[in-house]
Amino acid sequence: MDTTSYSPAEIKLAQSTFISKVYSWMSLALLITGAVAAYIASSDALLESIVGNRGVFYGLLLGEIALVWVISAAINRLSATTATGLFILYSVMNGLTLSVIFLRYTASSIGTTFFVTAGTFAVMSIYGHTTRRDLTSWGNLLLMALIGLIIASVVNLFWQNSMFYWICTYVGILIFVGLTAYDTQKIKEYGAQGFSDSDSMQKGALIGALQLYLDFINLFLYILRLLGNRRN
Repeated sequence: MDTTSYSPAEIKLAQSTFISKVYSWMSLALLITGAVAAYIASSDALLESIVGNRGVFYGLLLGEIALVWVISAAINRLSATTATGLFILYSVMNGLTLSVIFLRYTASSIGTTFFVTAGTFAVMSIYGHTTRRDLTSWGNLLLMALIGLIIASVVNLFWQNSMFYWICTYVGILIFVGLTAYDTQKIKEYGAQGFSDSDSMQKGALIGALQLYLDFINLFLYILRLLGNRRN
């Protein structure tokens, strides 16, 4: 859509509609993931069939990575219906794998961590939406830091150094706090460009929702390392 033919009020309305769709889909994905994780955790048999079977568990993890890649890389070739279905499928699969946290942490501390994460996410998202500062420079720095964090985390799987574990935890929180603000601003700017039709808006909203969903989930998992009370 050529936004030059629209008034500022119309552009702002379209942008507001797009952002609302992004957060609606992100919220729905979080709700689905949480519901699936809680349901699996409520059944020892279901939990054992997923967490107790390494083939199934790692298969789900690889499937999640594949789905994120497909949704992100092939979004323009997918129909809006297919993209929506894959997005929902991803949130379900993530709920299956995240059920493992109920084995490690108490339900009360998971709930507390969720609300702390939601508050932190909201603050940084508001900042990213309202700040006049261009956060583009954050993107490259945060991406490099994220790659370094992934490498460091893999190394520590073998090293098993507790101090290094906590350093990665704090760095992870900082990275995803920053990414929340950066991605929010990027989504806001993307929405201002306009869309040619409802399908393109839907697919754009799903990509934005996926980015924020991943920021939230990863931030939650790193904060859970700090606040989570481990089961005896």
